[in-house]
Amino acid sequence: MKNNLKGILIVVIMYSAVFSFAQQQSSSFSLQQAIDYALKNSPNHLNAELDLKNSIYKRNEITGMGLPQVSGSIDIKNYIEIPTSLIPGEFFGGPSGSFIPVRFGTKYNSTAGINASQLIFSSDYIIGLSAAKQFINLSKINVNRSKTELAAQVSKAYYNVIINKERMELLDANVVRLKKIFDDTKALNEQGFVEKIDVERIEVQYNNLVTEHDKVEKLISLSENFLKFQMGYKIAEPISLTDSLNVAEPDPNILNQTKIDVTNRPDYQLLQSQQKLNQLDVKRLKWGYLPTLVAYGAYQYNAQRQEFDFFDSEQKWFKIALIGATLNINIFDGLQRHYKIQQAKISFDKTANNLKMVEIAADLEASSASISYSNAYSTMLLQKKNRELANHVYEVAQKKYEQGVGSNIELLNAETSLKEAEINYFNAAYDMLISKIDYQKATGTLIK
Repeated sequence: MKNNLKGILIVVIMYSAVFSFAQQQSSSFSLQQAIDYALKNSPNHLNAELDLKNSIYKRNEITGMGLPQVSGSIDIKNYIEIPTSLIPGEFFGGPSGSFIPVRFGTKYNSTAGINASQLIFSSDYIIGLSAAKQFINLSKINVNRSKTELAAQVSKAYYNVIINKERMELLDANVVRLKKIFDDTKALNEQGFVEKIDVERIEVQYNNLVTEHDKVEKLISLSENFLKFQMGYKIAEPISLTDSLNVAEPDPNILNQTKIDVTNRPDYQLLQSQQKLNQLDVKRLKWGYLPTLVAYGAYQYNAQRQEFDFFDSEQKWFKIALIGATLNINIFDGLQRHYKIQQAKISFDKTANNLKMVEIAADLEASSASISYSNAYSTMLLQKKNRELANHVYEVAQKKYEQGVGSNIELLNAETSLKEAEINYFNAAYDMLISKIDYQKATGTLIK
């Protein structure tokens, strides 16, 4: 019995450990994992995918209109008052122009049967099938556009968290470094080697740094929550990011491109799809002059009773069977369809103009994004160099101060310059990453 309890306890402990590890693993995300998670959990993107499913169901609905339509019906009537008919009086020897009221029929009547119809030809149906397929394509493009937008939003939010955490690590180091200077200067003051004003200068600098540290700490929490929001991740759940700051040099061949493939952009694809729908609308209206042909048939049984005995097998039911066809021809509609066609043509022409505008705008946007990306990278390299120089200046000033040949003002100035250089570097790095995302979005290469 003890062995069984021990075995159960071990299993429970192992399961808890595995479950805890799984939870920990699921809360860690690389940038690509964060994007993948967002694609599965972001409500806006899920709605775009639902719209795609809905368009498929809509196509199937339209397809069903061309299949045989079969229905069954049972009708039972109880004539509380049997209908009255008027028969000319002269039939029974009465004066001309007179009528005699008579009642024909039975109290109970019932009809049961099956009706079927088949659409043989309809221009609206033919065009509707093509439009339904095009609408599915439109929904697919909208899903891709949603993916692109979501990937850009998640990437920017992800990089924002990384930048803030990098800043926090440096601030931690700066706080420790300045705290040591403060403690050393305070000790020297107590020994009479430096003035109290030197201690106060450093204390002011230290307090400002601690305040900035607290602000960045709160900013990290805020930026993480914003990332969770973009991902569709629960705000209350912890999250950790596994990617580090990536400031790889951009490919100069890509940035020097003067012409992009505008067909990769979702907005251009949407307009193309809309143009095809406009074209189909013009075609639908033109074909509307053609007739519509529907075949139909019915097979029924009819019964008339004085008593409600429809289920009496000895009583007769009378057959009714028919087949037929209906041909509808549009002869004259007051030129309404003609003017609808003209309106549809105008919509087609407007979309064509919008396509040209998007082509021009896409080239301009891509060119501008390329220049911004290149400039942002150059600025980042410059700020990186300034950061290295500021760090070297600080190290020299610190050594001089420790050796007694430098002043604390010189050291504080060097520390301030280093902090500014670090802030400028991280701002430049973030701007470069954002410019890269904007460039990929402009060229339609953000989502493969």
